[in-house]
Amino acid sequence: MCFAIHPTVFSTIVRSYSQTEEENEELLFSFSIGLVLLAAATSLEISKAESKFYTTYTCSAPVTSETKATLTLNSFQKGGDGCGPSECDKKYHSDDTPVVALSTEWYKGGDRCHKYITINGNGRSVKAMVVDECDSTMGCDAIHDYQPPCPNNIVDASKAVWKALGVSESNWGDLDITWTE
Repeated sequence: MCFAIHPTVFSTIVRSYSQTEEENEELLFSFSIGLVLLAAATSLEISKAESKFYTTYTCSAPVTSETKATLTLNSFQKGGDGCGPSECDKKYHSDDTPVVALSTEWYKGGDRCHKYITINGNGRSVKAMVVDECDSTMGCDAIHDYQPPCPNNIVDASKAVWKALGVSESNWGDLDITWTE
């Protein structure tokens, strides 16, 4: 159990129960001792929760004829690691369909929904439909399945995209690619 009292609140409490500076000091001392005794008597254990800080992004590189990105793997199927239905149409998509999620800035608030992009990697290319956002500004909450925010250069792709690029399954994960609209 952990608690805190803001100094302004404490001062207000002290002033309401005492009239002189000496009474203020006595009350402060007594209150502090009382908290220490309460903690000792009830064997309160105060622990520091493990915290991690993640970088968030509000911009990505401009889209060009060869925008550099990192291809990552995602399942857009129900029960997959996509955290729920796709943002564009609130539907799930088969892993056998070439679909992607783009980092927040590239997703453009949904302006790229249901548009096809061309992904170049591993000496091949494939067209895939944008169906979701890989959020670069938020994460680590229930809505994002407690995953950290996406970097600002992600094209998060279904298995069908990886297969079309001819990448062996043992190498699925991260791949340097280029993409264009």
